[in-house]
Amino acid sequence: MGDSTVATTPYGAWRSPIDAALAASHGGRPEYVGTVGDEVWWTAPRPDEGGRHTLMRRRPGGAEAGALPAPWNVRSRVIEYGGLPWAAVPRPAGGPLVVFVHFADQRLYVYEPDDPTGAPPRPLTPVSDVGGGLRWADLRLHVDRGEVWGVLEEFTGEGPTDVRRVIAAAPLDGSAADDRTAVRELTDDRHRFVTGPQLSPDGRRVAWIAWDHPRMPWDGTELMVARVAKDGTFAGARPVLGGPGESVAQAEWAADGTLLAAADRTGWWNLHRLDPGEVCADAAPGTDGGAGEARPVVLCPREEEFGGPLWRLGRRWFAPLPGGLIAVVHGRGAARLGILDPRSGELVDAPGRWTEWEATLAVADSRVVGVAASAHSSYEVVELDTRTGYARVIGAAHTDPVDPAYYPRPVERTFPGPDGREVHAHIYPPHNPDHTAPEGEAPPYVVWVHGGPTDRTPLVLDLEIAYFTSRGIGVAEVNYGGSTGYGRAYRDRLCEQWGVVDVEDCAAVAEALAEEGSADRARLAIRGGSAGGWTAAASLVTTKLYACATIKYPVLDLTEWTDDGTHDFESRYMESLIGPLAEVPDRYRDRSPAYRADRVTSPFLLLQGLDDRVCPPVQCERFLAAVAGRGVPHAYLTFEGEGHGFRRADTMIRAVEAELGLYARAFGLTPPGIPALELADSTS
Repeated sequence: MGDSTVATTPYGAWRSPIDAALAASHGGRPEYVGTVGDEVWWTAPRPDEGGRHTLMRRRPGGAEAGALPAPWNVRSRVIEYGGLPWAAVPRPAGGPLVVFVHFADQRLYVYEPDDPTGAPPRPLTPVSDVGGGLRWADLRLHVDRGEVWGVLEEFTGEGPTDVRRVIAAAPLDGSAADDRTAVRELTDDRHRFVTGPQLSPDGRRVAWIAWDHPRMPWDGTELMVARVAKDGTFAGARPVLGGPGESVAQAEWAADGTLLAAADRTGWWNLHRLDPGEVCADAAPGTDGGAGEARPVVLCPREEEFGGPLWRLGRRWFAPLPGGLIAVVHGRGAARLGILDPRSGELVDAPGRWTEWEATLAVADSRVVGVAASAHSSYEVVELDTRTGYARVIGAAHTDPVDPAYYPRPVERTFPGPDGREVHAHIYPPHNPDHTAPEGEAPPYVVWVHGGPTDRTPLVLDLEIAYFTSRGIGVAEVNYGGSTGYGRAYRDRLCEQWGVVDVEDCAAVAEALAEEGSADRARLAIRGGSAGGWTAAASLVTTKLYACATIKYPVLDLTEWTDDGTHDFESRYMESLIGPLAEVPDRYRDRSPAYRADRVTSPFLLLQGLDDRVCPPVQCERFLAAVAGRGVPHAYLTFEGEGHGFRRADTMIRAVEAELGLYARAFGLTPPGIPALELADSTS
């Protein structure tokens, strides 16, 4: 801690040991855990290495090391948000064999990290000259078949929606490295979107999830089952669960041949079981066990989520254990790890300080491995031994880079919104052990809006939040109507109401904080990225509540954010968020901040990656053109080499310092050691 004397200092002028470089160095988290024999592997971000993602391994003795040297970047671009980018298996001799996606060219590579010759990774798939190329995700390695299976995304033209997706197999011998025809397609492209294949324990059946435009995966998906023929092809594919109004988020085979699925037919993503007879791939539709005849059993009926939105392929909220128990990530507005007994329905939560678990689980014997964090610790790789009930950190261990006395002390709150609806939020009051504010002064507050919008913000330690709260600026993270984690009805509040419900719910939280005296009404701001950037911009043009806004890689013009105006995955998303374009064309224009720029009077900061395929820079450019000549102070910062979301340390440092600089200008703050942000007057 700093001086023993607590200084009386205005909010926003507090000195803090948490600088932008520290916040940037702790950006990102471990992802995509897996077990490889007795080892645990995962991907890890490297902001200081150009934002690459490396592959880490923890050996049985506890040593933690990189499995791939720089510049290899283990990250997929399938549906632009990616998915499980690696698969590995142990071998009796020679060490593990790993197949991974390299971000730069999206090819599959095979690698033997323990090869004494030090041979580099070898390509397994070709490069395509068409559009976005050939991309892979959600991989399964089948050494006995000499193949790796996964989702193949293939561009058929130069447009972002000229794309097809199938489940495919690439041979491990490298014969497809220069020959696309050597890649074996296991499904046809009747469905626009598919997840990776899950092979049954007996190897005779395979299951995957599929859906089509205009549905998003949280709207409605189908759980498909097929027979695996002797030649390795899939035959007799048919749906056994799901449909246009039911979302299946994940499916896994249990050791006894039952098929487990997280589906929201109860109004919540609950865990269901389908017995072997009901998923027999030989059953004909309309017969007992045929399509539409499955009778899933809810294993633990609760008003909690045991699944979530499929923004990335390969997310895993549950994992069957060999003995019949099931590891589950579950909760209402949170995500805890529990062990479910499917026979009794008993659910016991794992011990430990972790209150938020990511949708990535792996099992080996009685061990469950995942990624977890809390309000006071960052994301770590954690192992639970289900025999002893003991949980421990085994990788990416949290360390306090500063005295934790400077961390925020958040609280979960529920606020009344319009029409009496509940609005969930996490409130992070200003906190610094070295400073207190003058008596009677209320602090400035920034409303943080998560992206998606079909997503949620977890209550975990975030040093970027601490960067602001330790300087005397409060943060309110709002899980507005439309967020996940609170059931389908809460999620569906945003149907055709994007730009209305999200804006109203954020304003309700800000207004409530001001009304109770927790925040200074004259010093409120709003910030968000992607869909959160839309809400921030929409708030500027529909309410005078905020003194300024930080808008990152946003959606700003709906009329240009359909079809080829964005990537294929979200090209029809607006049909559920706004309505069918052919039926409500005026709504697309009326809600777009780019068409209501004449209402913007507050200063704003725009932050944009120039390689963004989801929300291209043209969105910001149109908004700026519409604001031009109106005398609104603003700044527009762009970043070469950054896509949708910032991953490089220098970008994150510049962005967070610019954001604080905006608040300094708009709120009249004097944060020490922060470079001034130059705001352009749009009349010039």
